[in-house]
Amino acid sequence: MSTIITSVDHRSPAQRAGITAGEQLIAVNGHEIVDVLDYRFYCYDPVLDLVLRESSGAERTLQVKKLEGQELGLNFDTYLMDEPRPCSNHCLFCFVDQMPPGMRDTLYFKDDDARLSFLMGNYITLTNLSEREAQRIIDLRISPINVSVQATEPELRKRLLGNVHADKSLDYMRAFGEAGIVMNGQIVVCPGWNDGIHLRRSIEDLMDIGFASCSVVPVGLTKYRKGLAKIGMVDAGKASEIIDIVDEYGAQCLKRYGTRKFFCADELYIKAGRELPEASYYEDYAQLENGVGMLRSFLTEFERGLQDVDPEGSYPSFTSVTGKSAEPFIAGLVVKAKARCPSLKGEVVGIYNDFFGRTIDVAGLLTAQDIIAQLKGVSLGEHVLIPANMLRHGGDVFLDDLTVADLERALHRPVTVVEQDGFSLVDAIFCGRIQEGE
Repeated sequence: MSTIITSVDHRSPAQRAGITAGEQLIAVNGHEIVDVLDYRFYCYDPVLDLVLRESSGAERTLQVKKLEGQELGLNFDTYLMDEPRPCSNHCLFCFVDQMPPGMRDTLYFKDDDARLSFLMGNYITLTNLSEREAQRIIDLRISPINVSVQATEPELRKRLLGNVHADKSLDYMRAFGEAGIVMNGQIVVCPGWNDGIHLRRSIEDLMDIGFASCSVVPVGLTKYRKGLAKIGMVDAGKASEIIDIVDEYGAQCLKRYGTRKFFCADELYIKAGRELPEASYYEDYAQLENGVGMLRSFLTEFERGLQDVDPEGSYPSFTSVTGKSAEPFIAGLVVKAKARCPSLKGEVVGIYNDFFGRTIDVAGLLTAQDIIAQLKGVSLGEHVLIPANMLRHGGDVFLDDLTVADLERALHRPVTVVEQDGFSLVDAIFCGRIQEGE
């Protein structure tokens, strides 16, 4: 794990300059290269003076000329050119600490790496940052940074994050705000800890710091919390209270800044039994990855996709599998599909999460074994639909290490994996038999 070059791309600027695998990249234009952020930023210029260390220990300097922004063409042992940084916190609500034993090792790794925040959108607490790294973010104008805020009261933040130094990251937030670094935040609401007046304080502080946006999401609690701090459930009443607080400040921000800045996750509206806001409420969907506006966007896409379906067509019957929280929403979409095509036969089944506990009701945390157990004896139609977020990213493996193929064998039905957008669900329901013009 280092800046040692493992390979050089064919016909790249680096290869033309004579750089070879095994050499170590030490500096670019006088700047030390420590990791991928240094490499990406300092290699952007069209003329690069590189310092390389050969395997013998001797150093050499050479100049590379290329187009501005063109990739240099060097590859390293890892994407980060370094080890991923594990989280130094012991958050009271951490989902990893609520996992059952015996799962694959990668599910127990907690990262809190600022480089992954910039490169891949991960949310971080900033507690792992050194002074050098914080200054680098400012000097290199690294934006956006996605920050797990949770609370802005120093002592409360320390308790929530289980880190006596957690208040230091509040100074970093303010420094980034003053430097114009774009920050998006997330607050996981833990009833009895950071809700109510504490939530108000956090929102007011983030407004003062200058966060671009912030999602407010409910804590997820599994049945594996023995020995962990007591945290209340986000029930219908608490969800309504949170929505009211966030909307109050959102209205203030809309008037003052022209944007709401603060948004509730869709899950809070489901728990509160409230209608989803209209599409305009979500502005540019800045917090979509945190489940903010995902259902509204999904609904809009689904309705558009339905317009291109042949209502006279003949389509195979299906069962759409989802979590209990999304069951009414997906069922409503299927009703719309049947209204468009009266001959369509399909049902929606919401699966209880017995693996983690029934307090967990989102589709993304369902396991194949729960699906198999609860679909036993159910009339499934000709194929089964599951959302892609049930599976490991880019793969076909569930959280319990069973695969889509295992699920198909158990259900004796083909399984269609549906991407997280409304058009994909229309395609899956109607097997891609949509008229041209989509």
